[in-house]
Amino acid sequence: MTTATSITVRVPLAVRRRPGRKTVVMPVRSGGEIRVPTRADPALVKALARAFRYQRLLDEGRYASISEMAQAERIERGYLGTVLRLTLLAPDIVEAILDGCQSQVLGLPALLEPFPAGWADQCQVFSAGWTSPRFKSN
Repeated sequence: MTTATSITVRVPLAVRRRPGRKTVVMPVRSGGEIRVPTRADPALVKALARAFRYQRLLDEGRYASISEMAQAERIERGYLGTVLRLTLLAPDIVEAILDGCQSQVLGLPALLEPFPAGWADQCQVFSAGWTSPRFKSN
């Protein structure tokens, strides 16, 4: 008969408090690799996730209109339309946001304002101050 053994794994990490959220900060790895900071703005990431979820629900025919969805999801129709517009962002911008490479001045309120429809125009408007290499060549 074998006896069950338990293994305890200890991972040194730090929890950094930020307004409205906590962020786990990973330690430097033993190979000397520098830790990768978590820089993605949770509000932007959540808004993008919601936008693409709402768009998927519309595409699947779960709701016939934005008004019907707004009522079912218990959110204001105008806000829903504004959030849905985030699905029209250029893929490079969406990737930069998810990578945490967006400018510090460009937060969710700025993205909820009207923006150009063309992807090239969006990249030109939003690229100022971004750290993503995607925008260096544009």
